[in-house]
Amino acid sequence: MALISLTERSIFFRIYTGLLLVCVCVGFFAYFLVDTLNQERVQSYREKIATGVFYVVGQEIAKQKTPEARQLRLSDASNLFGHSFSVVPIASVDLKTREWRLLEEEKTVVRYLATSNEYVIFHRISGEDNLLTVKMSQIGERHLRALTIFVLDDLAYYPSIREQQARLEFLSQKFSYKIALTNFGNIELDQDQIARLRRGEPVLMFDNDNGLQNSKISIVAASNVEDVAMVIGPIELFNWAPFNLMVSVALTCMLLIGLGVYGLIFPLERRLRLLQIGVNRVSSGKLDTKVQVIGQDDIARLSMTFNAMTAHIKRLIEAQRELTRAVSHELRTPVARIRFAVDMLADTDDGESRQLQKNYIDEDIESLNELIDEILTYAKLEEGSPKLDWEMVDLRELIEQIERETNALGKPIKILTDLPSLKVAAMADRRYLHRVVQNLVGNAIRYADASVKVSAGILKDTAYVCVEDDGQGIAEADREKVFVPFARLDDSRTRASGGYGLGLSIVSRIAFWFNAELSVDESPTLGGARFMMRWPIKQVGVVIVADELTQQKAEKTLM
Repeated sequence: MALISLTERSIFFRIYTGLLLVCVCVGFFAYFLVDTLNQERVQSYREKIATGVFYVVGQEIAKQKTPEARQLRLSDASNLFGHSFSVVPIASVDLKTREWRLLEEEKTVVRYLATSNEYVIFHRISGEDNLLTVKMSQIGERHLRALTIFVLDDLAYYPSIREQQARLEFLSQKFSYKIALTNFGNIELDQDQIARLRRGEPVLMFDNDNGLQNSKISIVAASNVEDVAMVIGPIELFNWAPFNLMVSVALTCMLLIGLGVYGLIFPLERRLRLLQIGVNRVSSGKLDTKVQVIGQDDIARLSMTFNAMTAHIKRLIEAQRELTRAVSHELRTPVARIRFAVDMLADTDDGESRQLQKNYIDEDIESLNELIDEILTYAKLEEGSPKLDWEMVDLRELIEQIERETNALGKPIKILTDLPSLKVAAMADRRYLHRVVQNLVGNAIRYADASVKVSAGILKDTAYVCVEDDGQGIAEADREKVFVPFARLDDSRTRASGGYGLGLSIVSRIAFWFNAELSVDESPTLGGARFMMRWPIKQVGVVIVADELTQQKAEKTLM
């Protein structure tokens, strides 16, 4: 499963693995292609080499008029070649269409028997419905010597040199290589080879000056004319890896690898092109653009990041516009009151009245400071990723601190707490977590009738803080609206009771950066609204001081 996940998620691993598989598949394909082509080539080579030899032998058999003479020539051929020659009716052999065509063209059929590593050779005797056949394992020097004997025997039927030369020119077409008569002096022979020729022995001559790729062999035998030799060849030996074949296979492999690489890269290129189109649309101002997310690899994560980025940019711009409109509206009231108070200070000489107006101005300035602080906090949380100082926060200690600070305000609302057990801690930024609970409690106090309940704890791997009140609650249709900046559900409420409308928006943004779930519903105990934030007690990818966790485990063990 881990390997599958890595394959799905790592684009480079997929490319490298795919390229390796392409190369392996192309390698096997090249091997089987070369093997198949060579099997066809070697089959054609065998038939081409055998055709001339068996044509001469078949002609010799056909010239025998009596069965006894024919059997005698078959015995001679068997003795010379070292394999048993026979004549069988053509109807007794199961021939394929290709083999029939070869026999009709006076060519030789060579069958390879893989089980015994032998060859069965068939050649049709001219003017008869009979086949000359023999089974042999390989061709050696003995067969070449026998070939020269049969060619010389065939030339015996032509008494003049001119007739013999004409006959050899005809046989050259059957043999697919040259056979000619020439003087000893025209052949590069040493004294030993000339002596062997004079004794009636054939001489084999190898030519590999061009390397093993183009090796050739020639057979030289003395004719029935003095100082005249018959030269058969040069005969090209079979080359398993000719240059043109290797070049063709290499080009084919390169083409297949290119197609394979294109098949690997094209889907990625198409997805990148879609991403580029999305970037172009966003750059032209279309912030509602979404790119399709396919798979789970790097490009998919890039697409998801792009979608999140565009959504965040759109939200920032909308929030900026809303903030600009809201701030201008929120600032108008305290500024108007300050202006009114300043005018009153200028128009009165009464000390008590002047002091009262001064107090009003101080209250409005303090209100402006609170509003500016809320705006700056919200903007910091909305515009980008804030710097969070993660640590293990003691939830009990935090709730007790909130209780003390709230009671110190002297509000006529009773604060109830449901404290967790000792040393119950969760990973969080203490300053921002304090702000969450503080804002929730402050919001609850504004709308509570008599009491507010604060609780916190851990359920499995999730920490939570909860604030409830006994007020009128929030209608289900309006519960999402309470987190919108500067939103009021009841326009008749005054600023004294309604605040600035940023407290819950700040809570919402902190919850976002905590990877938390923020919910609002009805309190089951007090009957009013209940706000709850849940977040993981251990943040993914966050490392804190190991001593804190170790200390907590030790204390838990002691308890």
